[in-house]
Amino acid sequence: MDLIALAVPFFLFAIAIEWSWGRWRGRDTYRLTDAVSSLTLGGLSQARRFVALGVGGSVYAWLASVTPFSTWTAEGWWAWVLAFVLYDLCYYCSHRAGHEVKLFWAAHVVHHQSEDYNLSTALRQTSSGFLFGWIFYTPLFFIGVPAEMMVTVGALNLIYQFWVHTEHVGELGWFEYVFVSPSNHRVHHARNTQYLDRNYGGVFIVWDRLFGSYQPELAYEPCIYGITKPIQSWSPVESWIHVYRDMFNDMRRTSSWAQRLWVPFSHPAWQPSDVAAPNSLLNQEDPPFEKYDPQVSNARKVSGTVNLILITVLLLLAQRSEALRGYEAYAWAIMLWFGVANAALLSGVDSRLFKFQEGLKLIVLVVLAGLLSLRLALVVTPLALAGVSWQFFEGERKEVAGATS
Repeated sequence: MDLIALAVPFFLFAIAIEWSWGRWRGRDTYRLTDAVSSLTLGGLSQARRFVALGVGGSVYAWLASVTPFSTWTAEGWWAWVLAFVLYDLCYYCSHRAGHEVKLFWAAHVVHHQSEDYNLSTALRQTSSGFLFGWIFYTPLFFIGVPAEMMVTVGALNLIYQFWVHTEHVGELGWFEYVFVSPSNHRVHHARNTQYLDRNYGGVFIVWDRLFGSYQPELAYEPCIYGITKPIQSWSPVESWIHVYRDMFNDMRRTSSWAQRLWVPFSHPAWQPSDVAAPNSLLNQEDPPFEKYDPQVSNARKVSGTVNLILITVLLLLAQRSEALRGYEAYAWAIMLWFGVANAALLSGVDSRLFKFQEGLKLIVLVVLAGLLSLRLALVVTPLALAGVSWQFFEGERKEVAGATS
């Protein structure tokens, strides 16, 4: 049973409730463009399994075949509680490495790129964490935690983390001493110098208190969200690759082999001495900050939202449709295409080539839906038309503006 997949409808419902609450209270923490970017990356992270093998699962299966370790029984409640606590300790180690080692940060950075803090941010997940994240959970295998137990407590750990991504819940008294809360997790997502690299726990904040990485939220230091080197883009591809690209550029440019080999294992802000910029982020005061917020028409925002719905439909079809068995990688490629196109749409791109691919996207969607089923085509076609309708409304507005000038 995939607990994460079962929880997704509740996640989306909670996002709608939080957005409505913020609007009603006059404290809206959402920007549609940022939320669409986060949810697109979340969908693509779920679809990643269509094109990439689970490295961790393969390693664990191999270890099981060559080691004599026995596994716990999954019948006693104590075993589940112990596995849950130990998993969170492993998560703490993984999460801390994800912030303090450049190679791991290159994957984890996706989760921190949003410059807003809300429940949609929780779903903004990486698609490359599977490469190395498994390393930190191998101790659980060696002490005998069964694979099914590890998967279950891991899913519960991730589900717990969803609710702490909100600005609408204040400090929670004694709860702050034991558990990860919205307050102490806001600190974790902040780019303020005082808050950087703090509060790594997934469920229990006690690990941070024990290992010296705890930082409370301060009333006089409001959290500023995002990363210290903003990517200034909604593109999922740019979100995935920008730290990897910077890392390989530093390795290529330095003349020192020792420093070249050290780059992947260094702190994310570190650079080789012969390529480091004068304004290195190490030991620097908070840099100036302005949210990436390209202004686009309401027509583009509506079309961007519809395109996100279409990406979600593609994900669900690839996961559940028998007609797409064996074609999941193609579904992922189409999702990525739509995600990149949607990022360009919400960034204000207006070239002829972009408009041409929007028309091509419409044709591909309608044909694909028609090949799968007539009923699906009847649902997808109006959505696909709505997804490209921004061109009509913007063109009409320009004509009116030209006639009145």
